[in-house]
Amino acid sequence: MIAFIWDFDKTLTPGYMQEPLFEAYGVESRDFWVEVNSLVDHYAARGLLVSKDTAYLGHILSYVDGGPFSGLTNAKLRELGAKIPLAPGMPDLMDRMRRIVAEDERFAHHEIKVEHYIVSTGLRQMIEGNPIRGHVDGIWACELLSDPPRRGYLDELDALQATEKLTQVGYVLDNTTKTRAIFEINKGVNVEPGLDVNARMDPDERRVPIQHMIYVADGPSDVPVFSLVGRQGGATLGVWTDRSNYDNVKRLEDDGRVNSIARADYTEGLDADMWLSASLRDIATRICDARDRRLSTIAAPGGHVV
Repeated sequence: MIAFIWDFDKTLTPGYMQEPLFEAYGVESRDFWVEVNSLVDHYAARGLLVSKDTAYLGHILSYVDGGPFSGLTNAKLRELGAKIPLAPGMPDLMDRMRRIVAEDERFAHHEIKVEHYIVSTGLRQMIEGNPIRGHVDGIWACELLSDPPRRGYLDELDALQATEKLTQVGYVLDNTTKTRAIFEINKGVNVEPGLDVNARMDPDERRVPIQHMIYVADGPSDVPVFSLVGRQGGATLGVWTDRSNYDNVKRLEDDGRVNSIARADYTEGLDADMWLSASLRDIATRICDARDRRLSTIAAPGGHVV
């Protein structure tokens, strides 16, 4: 198995996924992010800690609680997610990567498959509502919850009246804990939920070895995953959308953090497509070569002496 692992913002989409949310509720995105970026200092002055990467989740809930996002539900997030524009060439590239291994006689003989996963610090429900969902095998992202059960709910005969109002953070993924998602894919926790990601597992028992992964993302915040995948022999591509993030991505290449960089345009024949196609074929060929070597060491059964 070969896994493509994709960041979302400025990787699969040209901008930030929250833009349709801000537009729907008449919120200036700049004002929202200025407030979010000030939260660390705001809470520090009160002797409290808040995660810089995920402080925006709590601020969304503050906006929901009688503020500009009043009435926001997960259903609405999915609806707005459908409006997130995708990067040029998506989702066609995902399907094309699958065809590369399916249509190659040697790769098909060795039953090599391609999977696509999204690992994002963004909102999972917005990604779930986007057309890209039908082309990926799994999503790791942040989750907001509605209608938290009250004390004693396990003993209640009737379900609580659902309001669908978002009130709690249910699942958090930040730039460091993205690496946990990598290990969950590596060990197959996503297809075998009974597995513990922290359980000891021999390398040859892991469903997707990290050296068989291709990680695509847009910036310095992705360094923990770039480092993990690159250090263990996987392929890493930094992508940029415009001049505003080109310099940061170029610096990743200069510092040896990524194997290569390209514009986040996945149209067939352009740089990103060619690099990803070549990397996929390289990994698939290495898998085939390793299997052929193992097969060649298996001695044939002895015959009868005539």
